[in-house]
Amino acid sequence: MTGIDLDAEALYEGLLAGVRGLLQAEGALVGIWSGGAWLAERLQRDCGLAGEPGVVSSALHRDDFSRRGLTAGADHTRLPFEIEGRRIVLVDDVLYTGRTIRAAINELYDFGRPASVSLAVLVDRGGRELPIEATFVAARIELPASRRLSLARDETGRFSFEIG
Repeated sequence: MTGIDLDAEALYEGLLAGVRGLLQAEGALVGIWSGGAWLAERLQRDCGLAGEPGVVSSALHRDDFSRRGLTAGADHTRLPFEIEGRRIVLVDDVLYTGRTIRAAINELYDFGRPASVSLAVLVDRGGRELPIEATFVAARIELPASRRLSLARDETGRFSFEIG
């Protein structure tokens, strides 16, 4: 038993409201593979935005690349629009140490220099190792470093959390 009850669907509604407030003219959503990409895909639709959201993989820029190597999702970067000069809302499911966000931003900058990057996350679980802070957070929780929190998506697209 985890003692933590997180309703991912309810938190998604909060994230949707927050992202609507962050999106600006000529803005674009970019999700971090995989949970952030799932969120960005649904946010794109629910915000009534045309086209597809971008997706970035953090795999090639991770500081633990030599230990992890190319993981599943390493080749999932897909940016169907110009990054140069665009206002990006970067979306992820769980913010923890900040290392994935740093790597994803490095990957994003490989494709151009955005006018700005805002970060929206479903859950901030604390434990930062880098000076990374989300612009919008749907929920903040404390979870021991030994525990894992990950977003899951069922075949209908509904979100839930897995806590291990």
